[in-house]
Amino acid sequence: MSEIDVPVEEILAELEAIGPELTGIDDEHEVRPEVPSELHLLPLRESVVFPMLIAPLSVSRPSSIKLIDETVTGTDRMIGVITQKDPENDEPSADDIYQVGCAVIIRTLMKAPDAVRLIVQGTSRFRIVELLQTEPYLKAKIEVIPEPEVPKDQEEEIEALRRSVAALFEQAVRLAPNLPEELGSLTQSVNEPNVMADLIAAHIPFTTEEKQRILETTDLKARLKALLELLGREVRVLELTTKVQNEVTAELSKTQRDYYLREQLKAIQRELGESDEIGDDVEELRKKIETANMPEEALKAANRELDRLGRINPSSPEYTVSRTYVETMAALPWSRSTEDKIDLKIAREILDSHHHGLDKIKQRIVEFLAVRKVKSDGPVRQPILCFYGPPGVGKTSLGKSIAEAMGREFVRLSLGGMRDEAEIRGHRRTYIGSMPGQIIQSIRRADTNNPVFVLDEIDKLGNDFRGDPASAMLEVLDPQQNNAFRDHYLDVPFDLSNAFFITTANRLDTIPAPLRDRMEIIELGGYTEEEKVAIAREHLVPRQVDEHGLTAKKISFTDDVIAYVARHYTREAGVRNLEREIGSVVRKATLQFAEGRTRKLAVNKKFVNEALGAPRYTSDPVSERKLVPGMAIGLAWTPVGGDVLFIETTKFPGKGLKITGQLGDVMKESVNAAMSYIRSHALNLKIHDDVFEKNEVHVHVPAGAVPKDGPSAGVTMLTALASLFTGRMPIERLAMTGEITLTGQVLPIGGVKEKVLAAYRAGVTTILLPKENQKDYMEEVPEDIRSQLTVHFVSDAKQVLKLALEG
Repeated sequence: MSEIDVPVEEILAELEAIGPELTGIDDEHEVRPEVPSELHLLPLRESVVFPMLIAPLSVSRPSSIKLIDETVTGTDRMIGVITQKDPENDEPSADDIYQVGCAVIIRTLMKAPDAVRLIVQGTSRFRIVELLQTEPYLKAKIEVIPEPEVPKDQEEEIEALRRSVAALFEQAVRLAPNLPEELGSLTQSVNEPNVMADLIAAHIPFTTEEKQRILETTDLKARLKALLELLGREVRVLELTTKVQNEVTAELSKTQRDYYLREQLKAIQRELGESDEIGDDVEELRKKIETANMPEEALKAANRELDRLGRINPSSPEYTVSRTYVETMAALPWSRSTEDKIDLKIAREILDSHHHGLDKIKQRIVEFLAVRKVKSDGPVRQPILCFYGPPGVGKTSLGKSIAEAMGREFVRLSLGGMRDEAEIRGHRRTYIGSMPGQIIQSIRRADTNNPVFVLDEIDKLGNDFRGDPASAMLEVLDPQQNNAFRDHYLDVPFDLSNAFFITTANRLDTIPAPLRDRMEIIELGGYTEEEKVAIAREHLVPRQVDEHGLTAKKISFTDDVIAYVARHYTREAGVRNLEREIGSVVRKATLQFAEGRTRKLAVNKKFVNEALGAPRYTSDPVSERKLVPGMAIGLAWTPVGGDVLFIETTKFPGKGLKITGQLGDVMKESVNAAMSYIRSHALNLKIHDDVFEKNEVHVHVPAGAVPKDGPSAGVTMLTALASLFTGRMPIERLAMTGEITLTGQVLPIGGVKEKVLAAYRAGVTTILLPKENQKDYMEEVPEDIRSQLTVHFVSDAKQVLKLALEG
C-alpha cells in the first residue's frame, strides 16, 4: 500500500461530501475521538500519516482489504496506520514495521476493481505495546501518545521556533512548483505548534525516514528543531534549483531569439530570390562546433572564424581556407576519450599472447594500469617510453599490443627521414594549402584524445634549412608542456597529456640529449635461438600459414626445423628474416597443394633445403677462421644487434703503425693506447725494445667496407698486439670486449646482451667481460645461455693477457 496521486479537485470534492465534521482542526471546541486500546494495523509503503492530516490511501493487498472490510462493517471505523521499513516487502511482520504510528478514522471508502480507495483523517499518535495477531492481518495492543503541553518557561522559545518554521515553510511553498500556493496560509490558520509541525512535515517532500522521525519525536521543542533543520535544507535545495532553471531559461531565451532572427533572415532571402546555401553551410558548422565540447579559448577562435566565414564571398580563396580551419577545429576530439581497461589479468594475457618474453616492458605497462586502478581521483601522468633495440625484435608491434591491452586506439607516425619542423607543428594559415602537423592530424584520425601514439624511428629524424623536427618534438614529449601543445595551424592549445606516447629507436647516439632526457628508455635486446623458436612456433608460423591460404591440418613445423632455419639461414638479433624464410618454405608447400597434393606436409630439413637452397651459414664464424699469433676475437654492438670482430695484426721490417679496416677515430685511439701499454710493459711481457724500432706494425679489422668505431675493442687490440710481439697463440673460441686505459684498467661497456648473444651464435665458448658489467650480464643474459658459456670478469690488462693467451 502507498499514498496515491489523486487530483486536488477530486480530494476537495470528496471532502465537501464528507461535511463539516472534518474541519476539527479549525474548531477549538472539537473533542478528539477516543482511541481503543486494541487496533487493526494497516502497513503503509513509503507514506507517513500524521494526526489531523487528511490523506488519500489505496489498498490493494488481500489482507489489507479484509482488514478494511471488517473494520467498516463494525461499529468502529478507526484503524492504526503504521509505516513499513522496507516498501518492497509484501508480507510485513512485526520486525518489518516501525513501532510508532497514527490512529485514523476512515471518512470515505470507494471500491475499485483492483483496489480500495480511502480518505482517512489522523487523530492521535500511538506506540505498539504488544502484537496480538499477524494473520489474516496485523492487530496490536497500543498505547496512545498524548500531545505535550507547552511549558510556561519555554513559551517564548517555542513561539520563536514556530515562527521560524512558518517562515521557512512559506518560502518553500513559493519556491516549489509542485506545492499549491494555498498551502502558504496554513501557518496562519493553524495556531497550535504541534499541529502545524505535523501538517508541514506531511506536505513537504521529505524522505519516509525523515517523516517517521518527526512522527516519533514527542517533545515539541525537539520536533520543531528537527523540522527547522529539514526545512532549511529543503529551501537551500529549492533556491539552487530555481537559480539553475533561471540560468537555463535565460540561455534558451537567447537561443530562441537567435533562431527567430535567422528564420527572419532566411524568409527575407527567399523573398529576394537569393540562395542561402552559405547560411546552411555556416549553420551546419555551428552545430558541429557546439557539439565538439571545446575549451573556452578554442571555442572563441572557432566562433570568430565562423563569423568571418559568413561574411566571405564563397568564390574567394579565403573562403576555403577559413572553412577548412573551422571543420578541422570541430572534428578534433577535444573531450572525447576511450576508457582504459584496468583488468590487470586480461592485460597480461593480451600482452603474453602477442609477444614472447619482453617481461620488463610488460611489467611497466601493468604497473601503469595498476596506478590507474588505484588512483581514482585526479589525472594520472602518462609515461613516455622509448623502446630501443635492434630491428625485428617487435618494438612497433608491441605498441599495438599495448593499445589492445589498455583498450585504447592505436596511432603510428613514422619519423624516419622527416626534415621539416612544420611536419610536427603544422603550417601557419598564411599559406594556401596549409594544414595541421602530423601530431594533430594523427589525433584527429584516432578520434580520441588518449590514443597509444607510436612515434616510429625517432633516431632517424633529420634537419635542414626548414627547421629541426627533433627540437619541435621536445614540447610534444614533455609531460609538463604537452597539456597546451600549440600547433601553428590551430593557433590554440591542444591537450596531448592524455596520449600514451611510445617512441622506437635502433640507436640512442643520434637522438639529441634533451629529447632523450624526456623519455623513459627501455632496451629490447636480441633474441636467443630458443626465444626465436618459441616466437616462430606461437606467432610467425601460424601467421604465414594463414596468409598463404593453408591450415594447421595441411602443414606442420617442428621446433627442430624452426631452429635449423634460424641457425643456418639467418643471422640476426630479431626475427624479421626468420619470418621471411618461413614464408618461403610455406609458399613452396602452397605450390605443392595447388598442384594436387592432398596429404599433410610435415616440414623437415630436406624440404627446407629444397625450398631455401643450400644453408647459407654452414658452420660458426669462429671455426671458419684459423687463429695464429697476432689475432684476437672481439665483440661489437651494431644497430642491428651484436657481432664478432676478428682483429688481425702483423709486423715487418720498417717503422710506424698502419691501421686499416675503415676504423673511426675512437677505435684508432684504442689501437694507440694498447700499443703504448705494451711498449711501457715490454720488460714484463719479455719483449725486446728493438722489436718496436725495427718493425712496422699493421693492424687490420676485416669487413673493410663496414665502418667501425667505439672504445670497446680496446682489450681485443691489446690481446692481438701482445700475441703478435710475444708469439703466444690466442685461446681457441675465446672472445672479449672492454675499453682499455694507458694504465691497463678495463672499463665497462654497453650492449652486453647483444654482444654475448652474438658470441654464442658465432660458436664462442669463453668470454672476457669488464668486471663492472657483471651485473648486466646476470640480469640481461638468459640462464640457458649463461649455462653454456664460461665468462671471466676482468679489471686490468694483466688478467686479460693471462686468460686470453696460451703459455
